[in-house]
This record gives sequence, structure tokens and C-alpha cells, in this order.
Amino acid sequence: MDKVLHRNSKVTVALKNLLFSYVITVLMILLLSFLMLKLDVSNKILSGGIIATYILSTFIGGFLFGKSAEHKRFLWGLMMGGLYFAILLLASILTGSVMGMEPARVFTVMLLCLFGGMLGGMVS
Repeated sequence: MDKVLHRNSKVTVALKNLLFSYVITVLMILLLSFLMLKLDVSNKILSGGIIATYILSTFIGGFLFGKSAEHKRFLWGLMMGGLYFAILLLASILTGSVMGMEPARVFTVMLLCLFGGMLGGMVS
């Protein structure tokens, strides 16, 4: 078992970076919630904050994972963005919140996650 998941394997590094991306997401959503509580934030600003959360979280995950890869870092970053979106979509389906969203919005969120991860991988 130790040979399958040793300390620096790609799976372990990917899971750690994905977890870190979701920690960033939680912190940014808490910040947005605090701003909504204390200030009169419009829906446009809130939507922009959510988009920034998707991009920044996947960027950081792709950047960190790209640092551990030697070749094709943008593909590893793209994979991180895809994993982030897959877990986000799965959580939305399980909670029943994706049913009210139109497919174009889901597709847009997918592109934002993929773009952010790939950009992070390229910058790394």
C-alpha cells in the first residue's frame, strides 16, 4: 500500500492542492458573506465575487500542482480545474441546487474553473 500512495505521488499532491483550493473557496465565500452582512452589496458585485472565487481558487490549485510537475504544467493545472469543477458539480447535484441552474451557467462555471487551473499551471 505504501508503494501505491507514497508521500510525493501525483495523487497525494493533487488531493492536497485540491483541498487547499477548497479552503481558499471557503475563506472567500466567508468574506463575501461578511460583506453582504455589513454593506449593501449588489447582485453584480456578488456575482463578480463568486466568479473571482472560482478563478482564484483554481488558479492557486493549478499553480501549486504545476510547481510539483516537471512537464506540461498547463495540463496538470487544467486537470486541477476539472477536478475542482467535478467536485463542485457533484456537491451541487447532491444538494439539489444545480437543478435550478440553466446549462449555459453550468458550462460557464466549468470554463472558468478550467481556465483558472490552466492559467495557474502555466504561470507556475
